[in-house]
Amino acid sequence: MLVPVGPLPDDPLQAAARFHGEVLPGLLAHLEQAGDHLTLVFDPASFPHEDWRRAAIATLARERTPVRINAIAGDDPAALAATAHYIAHAPGLTGQYLIVAPD
Repeated sequence: MLVPVGPLPDDPLQAAARFHGEVLPGLLAHLEQAGDHLTLVFDPASFPHEDWRRAAIATLARERTPVRINAIAGDDPAALAATAHYIAHAPGLTGQYLIVAPD
């Protein structure tokens, strides 16, 4: 299941606060319908966003096992679709934050 996240603020601290305070509660509801995996789709963001995103996804994946939870970031529809397909068919992949770029 693909779940878009955003838009979030440009400031990393504000973005993390909004994710945890407003987005995460809704995501937890999606876990009931996710089946065996849930992939979050973030808009591209600057480097300072990577740490909080990686930590959030890794923690969420650990806490919600056996559902596999991953995230991808990018704005190229073809690259996002290809990465989402890969994740869906990689049964051991969980807790990862992948940044995708067009081919």
